[in-house]
Amino acid sequence: MSELVTGEAVALELRPARLPSRALAVLLDLVAAMAVYIAVTIVLVTSTASLDEAAQTALSIASFVLVLVGGPIAVETLSHGRSLGKLACGLRVVRDDGGPIRFRHALVRGLIGVIEILMTFGIVACIASFVSARGRRLGDVFAGTLVVRERIPVTRTGFVPPPPPWLAGRFSELDLSAVPDGLWLAVRQYLTRMQQLDPQVGRSMAERLATDLTERTGAPVPPGVPPAAYLAAVVQERQVRETRRAFAGDAARAATSVAAPAPAGPSESEWHPGQPDGSVSERRPGQPDGSVSKRRPGQPDGSVSKRRPERPGAAAGERPGTGFVPPA
Repeated sequence: MSELVTGEAVALELRPARLPSRALAVLLDLVAAMAVYIAVTIVLVTSTASLDEAAQTALSIASFVLVLVGGPIAVETLSHGRSLGKLACGLRVVRDDGGPIRFRHALVRGLIGVIEILMTFGIVACIASFVSARGRRLGDVFAGTLVVRERIPVTRTGFVPPPPPWLAGRFSELDLSAVPDGLWLAVRQYLTRMQQLDPQVGRSMAERLATDLTERTGAPVPPGVPPAAYLAAVVQERQVRETRRAFAGDAARAATSVAAPAPAGPSESEWHPGQPDGSVSERRPGQPDGSVSKRRPGQPDGSVSKRRPERPGAAAGERPGTGFVPPA
């Protein structure tokens, strides 16, 4: 990976293309350009047969320059660094700051490419790519560009193998609080890749990691237990503890939300259907019993007594709550 810094001071990690992939892309571009050049030459020869030799030579030179030099420049400019060969190989030409190239970048690369690729059969370009730390040829150096890989192969993420069944739960009393995260990461990486290592190298790495782990936990490896199996069992015990802690926290939050009292609402002055007259107790300042006189149709004196029903278990002289709600 190569770190590029953009104009906004943002670091980009890009993977520069190496010589084999670049050589294959250039070869595909040359094959396509030569096919177009041969087709254009045949058309010109048949259409300019009546011209003299000087005119035919001038047309041949013009077609060579336009097809083999101007063609790649135009393609890279219009496609922002993706020619036919680069598109097939998953490559792209970018600026030094990671941005897309423009006409001047493609022009410099194309003109210098005629010398280091066409005239020297690619020898100068190969030497420059070998010498450069990021695999750049002379055209890239003078144009301020870089060829990077757009399609990066995705590697399969390995999984941590489970320990033997007879080791499950054996390290439940082990103190893992002093083990740093870097050591856990090293152990996980070893367990996911131990099948790809040489047996002797993998055994020595497992012994070294097991020794580091026992120094942090204070408990030696049990006799008869392979170091790799010991590492897998300890990692599984850590995963079990983290899972139990996470689920315990979720359960505690759920219990707290269930046991929390309901928020106080307008229930102190709501209508209670158990009252015979459907009255509502409304406490107002200056009235000792919370009653209010309101005019209702069908009553001779227009007075109605609205009294709050007594709560179950409330004392006889308990003062009712306050609040006011317009009558329904």
